[in-house]
Amino acid sequence: MKDTITLRDLAKMIDHSLLHPTMTDADIRKGCELARKYDTATACVKPYSIPLAREVLDGSSVGVCPVIGFPHGNSTTRVKVIEAEEAARAGGTEIDMVINVGKALGGDWDYVSAEVRAINDAVRAAGAILKVIFENDYLKDDHIVRLCEICSAAGVAFIKTSTGYGFVKQPDGSYNYKGATVPHLKLMRKHAAPAVQIKAAGGVRTLDDLLMVRSLGVSRIGATATEAIVEEARRRGVGEKPVRLETISKELATGAY
Repeated sequence: MKDTITLRDLAKMIDHSLLHPTMTDADIRKGCELARKYDTATACVKPYSIPLAREVLDGSSVGVCPVIGFPHGNSTTRVKVIEAEEAARAGGTEIDMVINVGKALGGDWDYVSAEVRAINDAVRAAGAILKVIFENDYLKDDHIVRLCEICSAAGVAFIKTSTGYGFVKQPDGSYNYKGATVPHLKLMRKHAAPAVQIKAAGGVRTLDDLLMVRSLGVSRIGATATEAIVEEARRRGVGEKPVRLETISKELATGAY
């Protein structure tokens, strides 16, 4: 990746996430207005919100990114295909889908591969692109490697770490998730085909988080903290003209990543 960045480059790394189950139409509208203000790559919405997102984003360069099989990926393949087709026809330009985690954990790779291919074919036929969500918190490294290979063979546009809702029961009985971690991002970049892009989601909340994952080969993030990230970049001198990354990130300057 380039060692310089502009504010637009940075904003176009962000899918502004509007996926919390309690969000009202007013919340979705406000979130899409924010995505439009900061000129993000997309606004990531639930399928029923596609018309509202298109209305707010009309005339902008911000795409609409609906999610399917979200957040647990447990619908049948046929239902996921139909959901993806409908989302693309309604105006989704990028589709995020969740794999069947149980099938991956059970080693039914033929099922996982066939599902990814079917959904990717349907999305591409409708003129959109597909991002495949692994939900890494549930997986071991060998599962992630195999998923990278499957998605590379299918020719998907992106592979993605997490939904942000993949909560795992902790030893103390609480539920939490790690989301996008450095070891997993390195593993995904190593084992995915060069043409397959990486999206980091879950825990990417600051400008330094974004710059860190970018240094690992990530080209897109999912974030709710879009405003905080972009405004911090402005405060550090990022604007219309390219600035060198080491001037805005101590970690990059010292090689801490």
